[in-house]
Amino acid sequence: MAEAKRRLAAILAADVAGYSRLMGDDERATMDTLNAYRDVFRKHISDYDGRVVDTAGDSVLAIFSSVVEAVQCAVDVQGELGEHNAGLAENRRMLFRVGVNIGDIFEQDDGTIYGDGVNVAARLESLANAGEICVSESAYMQVEGKTDFGFQDIGNHEVKNIARPVRAYRVLSDGAPQANTRPRRVRRGALVAVVAAIVMIAAGVGVWREIKPPGTAPQDPVLALPTGPSIAVLPFDNLSGDPEQEYFVDGLVDNIINGLSLFTDFFVIARGSTFQYKGRAVDVREVGRDLGTRYVLEGSVQKSGDDIRVMTRLLDAKAGKQLWAQTYDRQLSAGNMFAIQDDIRDQVAAMIAGETGIIARHQTAAVQARRTDSLVAYECVLIAVAHYDVFTPASHLRARDCLERALEADPDYAEAWAWLTYLYADEDAFEFNPRPNALDRSLETGLRAVKLDPASAIAHSALARTYGYRRQYEDFFVHAERAVELNPNNVFVIVDMGQFMTMLGKPERGSALVRKAMKLNPYHQGWYYIGFFYENYDKGDYEEALAMAQKMNLPGLWYMHAFLAAANGQLGRRDQARASAETLLALYPEFPAKAREQFSKRLSSHELVTRLIAGLRKAGLDIPEETPADD
Repeated sequence: MAEAKRRLAAILAADVAGYSRLMGDDERATMDTLNAYRDVFRKHISDYDGRVVDTAGDSVLAIFSSVVEAVQCAVDVQGELGEHNAGLAENRRMLFRVGVNIGDIFEQDDGTIYGDGVNVAARLESLANAGEICVSESAYMQVEGKTDFGFQDIGNHEVKNIARPVRAYRVLSDGAPQANTRPRRVRRGALVAVVAAIVMIAAGVGVWREIKPPGTAPQDPVLALPTGPSIAVLPFDNLSGDPEQEYFVDGLVDNIINGLSLFTDFFVIARGSTFQYKGRAVDVREVGRDLGTRYVLEGSVQKSGDDIRVMTRLLDAKAGKQLWAQTYDRQLSAGNMFAIQDDIRDQVAAMIAGETGIIARHQTAAVQARRTDSLVAYECVLIAVAHYDVFTPASHLRARDCLERALEADPDYAEAWAWLTYLYADEDAFEFNPRPNALDRSLETGLRAVKLDPASAIAHSALARTYGYRRQYEDFFVHAERAVELNPNNVFVIVDMGQFMTMLGKPERGSALVRKAMKLNPYHQGWYYIGFFYENYDKGDYEEALAMAQKMNLPGLWYMHAFLAAANGQLGRRDQARASAETLLALYPEFPAKAREQFSKRLSSHELVTRLIAGLRKAGLDIPEETPADD
């Protein structure tokens, strides 16, 4: 038996509502209608580059490389079937229920697919009403904002053979189900010329599905997703032969990503999603399909003594062809590294956007920040950035000590002061290598970073986080909003500020920022769900809070286990609550004594802290009563 291949795919599952009744009334007419309607499915699935996998009984099962394409296909199918049904007697109308999911599948050489991704799609199909479409939460996160139809959250559902509740969204248009309302889609071939013209006018070069109709952008420009060309910057290969240089290579890539994200029209995929390809040989077309991007930048770095060679190339992920390549041979210095980053950024922008495209020259000038001539300071910032991928006391100590030494050499490097602000705040928040007066030092360095570079999003973000921990909430919101305004596409900034806004009293604003970050970073880390946990726990929706905690997948960090214990405790699930509490104590033996302090650092709501403590007590943790000293 051939080995099944595992991959990510969008799955469409459909069946006929009331099929047995239709067959009982008139078998021949039902089969004729079913065969005709399956042809409609096949036509649209082909138009959207999907593949029909199975048509057993009254069902249709298909897979797509893009979940946006899968949902649009489902909408167009329901629209055309609605037109056909309008010509039939009411008792002979054949209505399909459709479910769409994105998830892992196993695919056999003969094309057969199976796995949880398929099972969830089938369960979503059963949740849909006749003539409607239901999508999973993961599908919704990828599609929302990229189409001209809306969604209705219909909540969590316990479904057969799926361990966790499935959250479903119904596809809507103007407040009504899509079925029978959307006009039939013109076949793709007939649209090529029109689409190409629109795209060339809008962006020089671009992706047609990213064009949105008037009136669909949110009123708040900070929350608006970029509508221009999409690009993913893959991890560069380290050709130096020295594993210690990984942080240097990764930091170069991170700076290129940040540089591109400052062009507000570019849809730049976040580092958290692109770094899943690190160390892997990949097909650029596969990357484009997985991440939904048109362009991919890849490269390599070779560092030898005082010399460095950086090789880059820009590829069209749809065609799989190279658009531009450049090799940089430089003497190693901070100035040269910044020059290489800037040149790559500008070359990529020019190549994608074209002379009359969406990139204005004033944007390029606006991204020039105060920088450093010290290669040591530059490398220390890269070490600090790398720490937030590892996030251990050891990586924290290395980055903190490096930055403190580097800033003695260059005290005017704003970005270094900003990252040191983060590291000082973490001494207090996570008890990483703590020293006295951590938040006082963090405030001092944060203010200095903002003074040196008032246009730095990372500086305002670091200062805002410090104000949050110091419970100076008014100052927090001033600098948090300034941070996301300065660079609304910097994923690190918008997710960090979004989490804090949720914890400090503005859950709607915070959640909106985090959801935007999830779209820019489709393979986001588990800690993105922290704010959603607090938001749902605060509302008393402990089932949904538990679901958010389960999505975190951060077994080495204490707060995930605290969340699991508190939510299970409130739900009366004693065995699960106690198991999580035991794991929590193994990671953080002093937690019961410090629980109130830890939550009070992060949350502005005293009531929420109290209810978290109550949930933890139900999980069996002996947490002391509040004393006046805790106020």
